[in-house]
Amino acid sequence: MKQPFVPIVLLYAVGLLTGNYLSLSVVLLFAVSTAFLALAFFSGKARPFLLGALLMLAGWLNIELHTRIISPDDLRTIVQNGAGIVTVRGTLAETPDARIFLRGNDEVLRSVATVRLANLRFYGKNDFEPVAGTVVVTTPGVLPKIFFRGQSVEITGVIAPPDLPKAEGVFDYRDYLKKLAIFYQMETGSTNDWRLGPNPSAKIPFSDRFIAWATKTLTRGLDVSDESTQLLLAMTLGQKTALTDEVSEPFMRSGTMHIFAISGLHIALIAGILLGLLRVIQLPRIICGVIVLPLIWFYTAATGWQPSAIRSTIMMSVIIGGWMLKRPGNLLNSLAAAAFIILLWDPLQLFQASFQLSFFVVLSIALLAPPLNKIRDRLLQPDPFLPPSLVPRWRRWLGKPLFWLATCFTTSLAAWMGSMPLTALYFHLFSPVTLLANIIIVPLSGFALMAELGSLICSAWLPWIGELFNNAAWFFMHAMIGASNAVTKIPGAFFYVPSPSWTMIAIYFAALIAVLTGWFNRLRRQLSGAAILFLIGAVFFWDWESSRDETEITVLPLNGGQAVYVDAAGRKNDWLIDCGNENAVNFTLKNFLRARGVNTIPRLALTVGKARDCGGAILLDELFGVRELWTGAADFRSGVYRKIVSDFETSSRRRVFVCGSQTGAWKVFWPEATNCFSRADDNALVLRGDFYATKILLLSDLGREGQSELLNRKDDLRADIVIAGLPADDEPLSDAMIDSIQPKAIVIVDSDFPPARRASRELKERLKQTKIPVVYTCESGAVKIMTDKSGWKLQTMDGQIFEAGQNLQD
Repeated sequence: MKQPFVPIVLLYAVGLLTGNYLSLSVVLLFAVSTAFLALAFFSGKARPFLLGALLMLAGWLNIELHTRIISPDDLRTIVQNGAGIVTVRGTLAETPDARIFLRGNDEVLRSVATVRLANLRFYGKNDFEPVAGTVVVTTPGVLPKIFFRGQSVEITGVIAPPDLPKAEGVFDYRDYLKKLAIFYQMETGSTNDWRLGPNPSAKIPFSDRFIAWATKTLTRGLDVSDESTQLLLAMTLGQKTALTDEVSEPFMRSGTMHIFAISGLHIALIAGILLGLLRVIQLPRIICGVIVLPLIWFYTAATGWQPSAIRSTIMMSVIIGGWMLKRPGNLLNSLAAAAFIILLWDPLQLFQASFQLSFFVVLSIALLAPPLNKIRDRLLQPDPFLPPSLVPRWRRWLGKPLFWLATCFTTSLAAWMGSMPLTALYFHLFSPVTLLANIIIVPLSGFALMAELGSLICSAWLPWIGELFNNAAWFFMHAMIGASNAVTKIPGAFFYVPSPSWTMIAIYFAALIAVLTGWFNRLRRQLSGAAILFLIGAVFFWDWESSRDETEITVLPLNGGQAVYVDAAGRKNDWLIDCGNENAVNFTLKNFLRARGVNTIPRLALTVGKARDCGGAILLDELFGVRELWTGAADFRSGVYRKIVSDFETSSRRRVFVCGSQTGAWKVFWPEATNCFSRADDNALVLRGDFYATKILLLSDLGREGQSELLNRKDDLRADIVIAGLPADDEPLSDAMIDSIQPKAIVIVDSDFPPARRASRELKERLKQTKIPVVYTCESGAVKIMTDKSGWKLQTMDGQIFEAGQNLQD
């Protein structure tokens, strides 16, 4: 068998997937595995099938051991699901990492550390109790140098499960940590909550000492605070402090963010450089391998044993091992062997985006590059019957450069086709410009890495040469930043798209591999493939046709503000009502819209002139482009609101709702042009959307005086669902207003932060008396309302479902 590891890793992965979705007793799985092993030992013809089943059971058992509660001291059994103040003792799994977070225009430093726990003490108790588990600890500021990987620590803070995402498509931190077998996080008030543990270590780990030396060496002669210098450290040493969203976004859009992970590109380049140097002095293969393998593992250890680096080093070790032993190379088999070794050690990596992207890209290159290279050869190969002397001179001169460029293009194309569905799934991006960007940026990153390696080698005895290498690396990084920004400004360079399903991804890969490997070359296969594609297309058409008339409305709480996104049939009928302040746009709304594939906002409506509800409008326009801004007739005194209106009026994009008029699906009830209340809340815009048989009323933050005036108009305010925010000084939804609306469900848009924006106990008690289902976004997260011809359905992020006024809570 040419590729023995391929079926092995596939069967083992099937076991991991089964164990992820179906839990069984560890004892039962171990007993069944032992029985299969005994049967395979004594069996003959059935042995291959029994060994295949044993591999699946091994994967199943391994993931059970990594994820299920086995120990009575497991953190999940001791803390349960509630939050509490605790003091923990344990060991730092890694040196705390200082990261920059943007809050408006300010940069805030926070330290993030992973701690393996040994003991825990609840607030108010005297004794520590044993505990087994891992937590992520976040702390404002930068921790002192005495806290490093392997150090014994004692920390006081609030421990709780990670928060659920605020809305669908927003980064799910709880799920991310779960894939690392981490189920709790701790928040501390300051660095004063950290202390050394009972048995502190004074020895700083080798990787930290190497990073400190390498940082000093690689920044010699450069401005340490310069963006290019910081990105060089991120690319070479894995320091992510400078990789803020603003800095990394151009690389993300161009599909070149992978250069900042210590990944296959880094390991392959370093191994290639070292092997090239050793082969120049004509050392035998086995000697080259014996020298290079420890060096690439040294680099992996020195950069902190990052998972991406470990994956790449294992794969490169397999490849170099085969090369030094003069075994025939097989990239697919080497990839499968590396994957099997990694998943044996850590089965949860199968479910991590970085693992999937790494291996799917290399898998795509292994499967798709050969047929693409055949096409390249047919296009570039000169006429075989033409003597070399008759080949035009320009063709001979350009032959090798064209061949190199074509090879880069086919490799980039294969990698892009392999990563495209996963990039859409995890980052909601479709970037055609990746093909061009990789051809430019990857070689530049290779030159930068070569210069950095030269600096590390030469700086100890020839510092001035090290500085030359550092400046060369800085130049290449500066060129990479410029190239990344330039290619993303090309029209059509990238688009945000909704996440595809795993079914669509499987169909895509099956069709792609079948086409490029020539599976459809025979007529019978072409007919069967056409029939399968027709059936798949029919299913997708039926699903699209059945959902054409659906309208999806999402209510997002935004740290005191709110936003309501209306996704109707066709992008031109979509609305965004309010947007929160700049922080809300940066950290929640932007990601939510991109996850839904929004690239342009057709209409933005502002209901009230308060910064917490509308302050992010200009930033939103810069990020997405707002075609029309709709406001009510009232004029607000807020300087932020006035600037927004002025900017949109200057570009002739402002529209004004007229009280009593109908705009699309929305009828305007308030305010009248003649009204001018002293408080902004009383002038808040009131809209009712009619979606087939469902009416949804948006009250915004309408105050008590505004509610009274609205009721005096005697309009028909009846609606199935009413969505209301919290006025600054009043309560929303007076009893008279509820009687007039007669809602079947109420959504109160409140927030955890700031505390003043939480629904009061009195409001909850009053609304409870109405016997109408009430959802508070502070507790439930975002609320999604789906309407069609059959009615409406309301669903929250915490699993509540309301339909036709009946609570069908999961």
